[in-house]
Amino acid sequence: MRTDDILRGDRPYLTDGGLETTLVFHDGVDLPDFAAFVLMGDAHGRARLRDYYRLYAGIAAERGYGFVFEAPTWRASPRWGDRLGWTRSALAAANRDSITLMKDVAAAFRDLPAVFSGQIGPQGDGYAPEAQLSPDEAEIYHAFQTAAFKAAGADLATALTMTHAGEAIGVVRAAQAVDLPVVISFTVETDGRLPSGQSLADAIGEVDAETGSGPIHYKVNCAHPSHFEDRLAESGGWRVRIGGIRANASRLSHAELDEAVELDDGDPIAFGRENAALKALLPNLRVVGGCCGTDHRHVEEVGRSLAA
Repeated sequence: MRTDDILRGDRPYLTDGGLETTLVFHDGVDLPDFAAFVLMGDAHGRARLRDYYRLYAGIAAERGYGFVFEAPTWRASPRWGDRLGWTRSALAAANRDSITLMKDVAAAFRDLPAVFSGQIGPQGDGYAPEAQLSPDEAEIYHAFQTAAFKAAGADLATALTMTHAGEAIGVVRAAQAVDLPVVISFTVETDGRLPSGQSLADAIGEVDAETGSGPIHYKVNCAHPSHFEDRLAESGGWRVRIGGIRANASRLSHAELDEAVELDDGDPIAFGRENAALKALLPNLRVVGGCCGTDHRHVEEVGRSLAA
């Protein structure tokens, strides 16, 4: 299946950059609670999303890479839907329809190896979790999205910006309950540790131990490579479990980014080189994209640097 190809094949895969960054800072779109899924609510918003994914898929196709389509559903879970006034039925439809939208975009790229991923975000704040969910609580909460993605024919679910191991375990269990492959992506602070204080190595080890090595692989997202590259240089078999990176363009901490009123998009050329350099530390690195502050320029440079 295509998810196995990501882990075991030689072909690199790109994914997109900072969707919310592009919408808010470049396009001037008002995204309450940073919730891009609200664009699924009308034809104009869906057209904007199609243009966004088409641009990135074209970058991957031009270089002969694969592309992981990540649904705009990071905030499309019950707590955030309730805050934004979406009914549960409308929210479920947005999750399902986002997979269909990405498949429609991919159809125009006949030779592009494509993987369709339903994106899951944390139940709380992705920068500073006010509470840590237990695995049981997280499994119940995230079952809403994993069921919707399974019904829509997604290839996998990807949980981005996980701040602690308990919630990640619950996401994996929710995906396992509907037989949906899953990827877990942790975010880290400037010291390379999760916001919970746990090390990346220990978080991966705990999730694997509690889920029978359930994730097909792990990612790191929403941190600059300089925040965690030293951790990746440490010894340990846990590094082979990391298959993806979605880094920030900025070197700022989460707290600093939370207070920022202007976009810090860093240096796209340097970003490409810094991400490609991680390949020497991560033997199973297959999927690379961007997170906060990044756009298509950063992903283009990642593709160029990986080729070099």
